[in-house]
Amino acid sequence: MLHLRVVCPCEHTDSVIDLLNTDSGIAHLVVVREVAVRPAGDLIEASIARESAEHVLDQLTSLGVSHSGEISLHNIDTLLSRTADSVEAATPGQPADAVIWEELVATTGEESRLNGTFLAFLTLACLLAAVGVLTDSAITIVGAMVVSPDFGPLAALAVATIGNRRDLATRAGVALGVGYPVAILVTVVLAVLGRVVGIFDTAELGRLHTASFIYHIGPYSIVIALLAGTAGMLALTSEKSGILIGVFISVTTVPAAGFAALAAVAGHWVHYGEAMLQLLINLGGIIVAGVLTLLVRRHRVLPDTPRNAPR
Repeated sequence: MLHLRVVCPCEHTDSVIDLLNTDSGIAHLVVVREVAVRPAGDLIEASIARESAEHVLDQLTSLGVSHSGEISLHNIDTLLSRTADSVEAATPGQPADAVIWEELVATTGEESRLNGTFLAFLTLACLLAAVGVLTDSAITIVGAMVVSPDFGPLAALAVATIGNRRDLATRAGVALGVGYPVAILVTVVLAVLGRVVGIFDTAELGRLHTASFIYHIGPYSIVIALLAGTAGMLALTSEKSGILIGVFISVTTVPAAGFAALAAVAGHWVHYGEAMLQLLINLGGIIVAGVLTLLVRRHRVLPDTPRNAPR
């Protein structure tokens, strides 16, 4: 269940109450009149089944509540209520299958902003990947995958494609288009410094075993990217955020960027090209899989149960 909060002018309150009171996914409807100060109005709260959230948000938006007041949804970690349990059981569909579009847009939009934190994490991930390559350490490379924040912009591009959100696509594109070059450039500079002081021997790149998968391109490069993108988008749209960790450590994005930086410093341009192509394949595969997953999720047919069924 989710907690729904609506702040609206008094003239909209009755319409909001009627809407919520006839939806089969609403429990514990509470109305507190004339408590809102800015803007002046009423407060309406309810517990709502996740399966009903998208429909209710659309209806509230059509009433103009989002222009004159506030509509917000919050996850409820603990809820002890037989009424809520009954409402959730009676609502068609399953909570894990419900997609709340506005929640998805907000989540991916926030995680795809180009800022100092995003650049810092992406750069650190690229540096960790480079160290993992030099030490031929799979554990360090996996650590770089987990640290990398690049799945946020990739998911945002998929959402923007389905929702025709140019603003979101631009934001995500800038984050990736600026973030990766900056991370690779910083890694190149530090690799050159390491070469000068003697801690980076370019011959080490020719003796890789564990890390050689980074630049070896094959059919499984595409397969893994597609599977990871599908799993990641399913995790985002079903509140299974823990699965995202598995997505992070299954795709060769940041490791390829880190390896490309080292290959450039060493003058191994063939391996540099292979690593960059690996990076592009993984980025593109995740986006394509995310788009396809969203198409399936948004158009999945649920049982035709009326929303205004009496409770």
